[in-house]
Amino acid sequence: MSPQMKLRAITLDCPDPLALATFYQQATGLEPHPKSDADFAGLTCEDGLFIGFQRVDDYRAPRWPEQSIPQQFHLDFAVDDLDEAEARLLELGAGKPDHQPNDRWRVLTDPAGHPFCLVRG
Repeated sequence: MSPQMKLRAITLDCPDPLALATFYQQATGLEPHPKSDADFAGLTCEDGLFIGFQRVDDYRAPRWPEQSIPQQFHLDFAVDDLDEAEARLLELGAGKPDHQPNDRWRVLTDPAGHPFCLVRG
């Protein structure tokens, strides 16, 4: 029997942890971790999942869809209305790459360049 594993945290590299935590806090409504600082910031979810943002010197943003700097992972967020969610996130500082794979979901990038998807949910 395999040991049970529960995902507890996801951490993203970035140049400015507090700024990226603020973007995702505004986008999701998650609570900022009280011990966030300039080197490591985080958000806490009701289910116990922690999303962290750690400062990396000489950070290089992923390039999507090309792979000269691979994305390595991306986050997916379920939304009720793709157009409404996209507009709000663009106002918060997200980017929208020209390449969009289809009309069932949207690929955006956070202010540090990490691709993430909005899916009807």
